[in-house]
Amino acid sequence: MRYRWSVVLLMWLAAVALRGETVVFLGDSITAGYGLDESEAYPALIQATLSPTTWKVVNAGVSGDTTAGGVRRVAWLLKSKPDLVVIALGANDGLRGVPTAQIQANLQQMITVIKASGARPLLVGMQMPPNYGTDYRTQFATVWPTVATASEVPLLPFLLEGVAADRALNQADGIHPTAAGQRIIAEHLLKFLGPLMHLDPIPRLAPPAGSP
Repeated sequence: MRYRWSVVLLMWLAAVALRGETVVFLGDSITAGYGLDESEAYPALIQATLSPTTWKVVNAGVSGDTTAGGVRRVAWLLKSKPDLVVIALGANDGLRGVPTAQIQANLQQMITVIKASGARPLLVGMQMPPNYGTDYRTQFATVWPTVATASEVPLLPFLLEGVAADRALNQADGIHPTAAGQRIIAEHLLKFLGPLMHLDPIPRLAPPAGSP
């Protein structure tokens, strides 16, 4: 997965001169489309929907990545001067029990670097499953609204809204969305991003292949 991401990013950096605006999704295995064809991951679905516009989508999802990994990667991603950077990281931090203060500091650092580059950062919130304990879950959930408010950054409250804990929308591991789950994520993100990308009307996903 890291090899595929590197190839995609190298191709993208080589195409800096492409016309139009660029949105980068800086994420983990959910963004990368773990267990699915690359075309079924939400960034690809969004790109297919935006194809009539000048917007280009870059999937910078790396399986297993954390907010610390995002801090290490973000400067390289900014070399091609994207317009928007959507930060969809933190789930793996939570699964590893990373202190919420560190998660918050990492998110803030990414936002600071992105703003300094002239790009606009956007945040996507994460939540933990019930079996991780009330105290940590509560502290974890407050990280994203706290950072968004302090940094004045738009926030989509939860990446997996309507998908998490639904067996029909997740793979056998109960963590990674199915193709249908990825479509729901893409729909939510399009509604969130549409006004920020000045899309009027906000485009809707095309029906899945094979639909009547």
